[in-house]
Amino acid sequence: MDNEDKMEYYLSIGAIELSGMDEDGEFIFNITDRAKKLAPELWRAHEEHVNESLVSLYNKGLINVTYNDNLEAIIEMSDEGKRAAKEMGLVEMDMDIDIPND
Repeated sequence: MDNEDKMEYYLSIGAIELSGMDEDGEFIFNITDRAKKLAPELWRAHEEHVNESLVSLYNKGLINVTYNDNLEAIIEMSDEGKRAAKEMGLVEMDMDIDIPND
């Protein structure tokens, strides 16, 4: 199965959903919670990508992680960290609100 076929399959089973379009006209897709059960290989790849990307941002000093009383992680990002996270596909942001223009 090629990438296009995989994408169509994941969309058809609800593991991926179309969530919008970026400022360049590229489609933005989200991996849904349904992927955990319906496409575990996709979910594992997604988790691995997110974890590796967050560690990379942390190592570069672009994010700060603290924990609340319930040991839930609170991630704070610099503006540069927000740009990098968006480029990595980690977050969707309204460009006018979340990332100042340089």
